[in-house]
Amino acid sequence: MTQLKLKDKVFYRKHTLNLGGKILDLTIPKVMGILNVTPDSFYDGGKNSLPNLIIEKAAKMIADGASILDVGGYSSRPNALHVSEQEEIDRVVPAIQLIKKEFPSCAISIDTFRSKVAQKAIDTGAVMINDISGGELDPEMFQTVAKNKVPYVLMHMKGTPKNMQLLANYENIQIELLDYFQKKLYKLHCLGVTDVLLDVGIGFAKTLSQNFELLDKLKVFEILSCPILVGISRKSLVYNTLGCSANESLNGTTALNMVSLQNGANIIRVHDVREAFETVKLNSNLGVLN
Repeated sequence: MTQLKLKDKVFYRKHTLNLGGKILDLTIPKVMGILNVTPDSFYDGGKNSLPNLIIEKAAKMIADGASILDVGGYSSRPNALHVSEQEEIDRVVPAIQLIKKEFPSCAISIDTFRSKVAQKAIDTGAVMINDISGGELDPEMFQTVAKNKVPYVLMHMKGTPKNMQLLANYENIQIELLDYFQKKLYKLHCLGVTDVLLDVGIGFAKTLSQNFELLDKLKVFEILSCPILVGISRKSLVYNTLGCSANESLNGTTALNMVSLQNGANIIRVHDVREAFETVKLNSNLGVLN
């Protein structure tokens, strides 16, 4: 075996996730399918409210190439309505049960900022936590991640979904996010958490220009040696720039997903799995003849 030099160790970047004992290789980027069981999500609110619709949606995303399904029961759109902890549990737990019953080998992520919701989801079969608040909205979240030894998506956001758009003030957004992630990673590593993905939080306490800057400079965050997840699917970044609606924003989403992959994204989180999977496949073939 070739001996690694010091510089290789310093800049080593993790390319695997342990999902319930199964190793997911991120050398070729993967697709995470969004499955919201909410009545008020900005794009698909109310579309997956019945058991047959949940199963149908999950089946299609798995068939289209999703490696992970991200189940969420609390809308994080700007000015989203508050949902009680119990109501969130009542939304996501039955959905996870349905998916695990129909598709036992499916890897499920729970999209929540609440540790009790995350724990209930893990007890039901989820193997990953996707937290928009980076542990800021629930001080018990990091302990829950550590106790369950599951991968954790560490996202950057200021404030809450209700007030975050008022907090998009930065002197240097890249430096501030690097500092934020570094401090959070130190806390997680002290607890023994090793599988952490970084999400710069496109659309969360960011202006339009700040979102584009973060996408353009995504490789900056590789210095932290963690896989990178990007979620831009049908967001206002796309449809406000193009002057269209969320329903008309698939083409723009696909274009920016390719940018994300070119700039180092390991997982792209999307509503439209087939198009994203095809984008990954095309990107992975670039340069193979060189």
